[in-house]
Amino acid sequence: MEGGIATKSGFFLSLLLLLQNLLVMASKFLPSRLPLPLNSPRFHRLPSTNKTMIPIASFSSSSPSASSVDNSVRKQEEEEEELQEKVAQALTYHHQTKHGFANYARGPRGLDWANQPNPFRRYISAPLLPLLHFPTDRPIVALTDDAPLYSSLFHSLPPPKPISHSTISQLFFDSLALSAWKTTGFSTWSLRVNPSSGNLHPTEAYLIAPPIQSISDSPFVAHYAPKEHSLELRATIPSGFFPNFFPDNSFLIGISSIFWRESWKYGERAFRYCNHDVGHAIGAIAMAAATLGWDVKLLDGFGYKDLEKLMGLQFFPDFKIPSRPIKGKFSEIEFEHPDCLILVFPNGSNPFDVNYKELSSVVNVFTNLEWKGRSNSLSKEHICWDIIYRTAEAVKKPLTIQKGEFLVDQFKSSGICSENSYKGFTIREVVRKRRSAVDMDGVTVMDRQTFYQILLHCLPSGKGEKHRRQSTLPFRALSWDAEVHAAIFVHRVIGLPKGLYFLVRNEDHLEELKMATRSEFKWEKPEGCPDDLPLYELASSDCRELAKRLSCHQDIASDGCFSLGMVAHFEPTLSEKGAWMYPRLFWETGVLGQVLYLEAHAVGISATGIGCFFDDPVHELLGFRGSKFQSLYHFTVGGPVLDKRIMSLPAYPGPSIDA
Repeated sequence: MEGGIATKSGFFLSLLLLLQNLLVMASKFLPSRLPLPLNSPRFHRLPSTNKTMIPIASFSSSSPSASSVDNSVRKQEEEEEELQEKVAQALTYHHQTKHGFANYARGPRGLDWANQPNPFRRYISAPLLPLLHFPTDRPIVALTDDAPLYSSLFHSLPPPKPISHSTISQLFFDSLALSAWKTTGFSTWSLRVNPSSGNLHPTEAYLIAPPIQSISDSPFVAHYAPKEHSLELRATIPSGFFPNFFPDNSFLIGISSIFWRESWKYGERAFRYCNHDVGHAIGAIAMAAATLGWDVKLLDGFGYKDLEKLMGLQFFPDFKIPSRPIKGKFSEIEFEHPDCLILVFPNGSNPFDVNYKELSSVVNVFTNLEWKGRSNSLSKEHICWDIIYRTAEAVKKPLTIQKGEFLVDQFKSSGICSENSYKGFTIREVVRKRRSAVDMDGVTVMDRQTFYQILLHCLPSGKGEKHRRQSTLPFRALSWDAEVHAAIFVHRVIGLPKGLYFLVRNEDHLEELKMATRSEFKWEKPEGCPDDLPLYELASSDCRELAKRLSCHQDIASDGCFSLGMVAHFEPTLSEKGAWMYPRLFWETGVLGQVLYLEAHAVGISATGIGCFFDDPVHELLGFRGSKFQSLYHFTVGGPVLDKRIMSLPAYPGPSIDA
């Protein structure tokens, strides 16, 4: 047994060393993607896209009907070619922004602290509507429906509460608000309920709602200001908007991204991280809404232009994309890119129709509304990484012209195998006290049943079902079948051998995954694994050093109980559904990451997302060729090391600074 483990461990280590040597050698012959000075003449334009030219059918011009058919075919072929070009742009971005042993995706050489973006978007002169605050510690009285246990939400949702000043306040307080302030020395910074890469928070949120007493007597659009825990009233909207299109007691939340906030630190790879954060926000909103008995679902039929008008973002100046990375003063780069629209409605609502074509027509009127407030400036100078904005253009989703029943899956309970693993925290205790670990202790161990329980809550479908459709909390917010899996490095789980495992979140992909991965992998269910948990052991070995090296040499990937890489069914999904699925794959990883964050805190430990990893070495380890499967996000779960030099302060009232 020991000899076998040592041999396999040696295999993975030798594979890693081979990969590293090959990449170092290759770097001598390939152009480097290491960060360059912004004034360097070596900044290059995007590589030209290899367009797939579709043969044009030839028809006789003597017949009018033939000419008409010819024009129709040409138009169809041009549209198909345009769609292929957009997918090609998404693939170009993805491959150009990979990290490797020998080179990293391009970014700034250092951090320009003088131009660090303000983390708080405000709309100057817009009316500020304060929201209510709630106790964050467990009440002395017995638990009520206002403070359900975290683990209970995965079984069933409480009865829905009406929309009110109090419930809207609670939704934002438990999803997108500040959770604390931290201070050490001369530095002070805020933390939020929704996590963000680098704590940069490119994500903004908008409430589109019917009249709510003590907030607005008219239906309205408002921007959420987390530092003040308030709504900034942007506009009042037509009175028939909600009753004509949506169920009673429902409202909308729009999500947008400011790419500059993230690219200030991370350069070209920032577009990935912005979309991770969108997914985290979706997961955070879904969990907070569930506490109030509300269901959530993406309204994914809307197009980019519709979202822009709904949130009042069409007034940002047009940003002209340069042909290469540049540095300078261009405030228009601080625009907000509308990402998605979330419908929040009472759990158990009867089926209803959504006519996106009619909705789009009504939303056109929003351009003519009286929009209040002017967006604040975030930085004096900026760096534009042109490929981010070129890719954002390519993945914009068009309007889906459809009419029919809005599909809302019945709420499905997640699997249970060890409910006593949870510490009895309320949902608010979990979501507001969750923290991103900056270091792991390398000592904490996890029981096998706890490990299995965490993974059961990472599955998209209900217990007893074949996993594919996303019907459990919080994945039910997403509008597509699961496309993301997890390759797991088990380090310190009592009762499980150290090694490489794989969680299959869409069982329709199982055979495809087996064919795509290394032939020597075992694909065996581990000991004690619940029947409805599609977890497979691939190889037994000590993977701590391997996990560390693959995650940009970060100890945090090896010092936890387990770490993982989220693997997406990638190019086939883009080719089949369109380039607009590219950011959505990252959203799905963000929702999965949000579950891992909450699960870790709920069982008494911690977690953190890892955006820096060596993409293709991960694929080589698993045996993937081409772009059928790609790793999009890494994560680690374990015992945190707390920095006692950092003092924690309450979220509200916070210090009167913007950083």
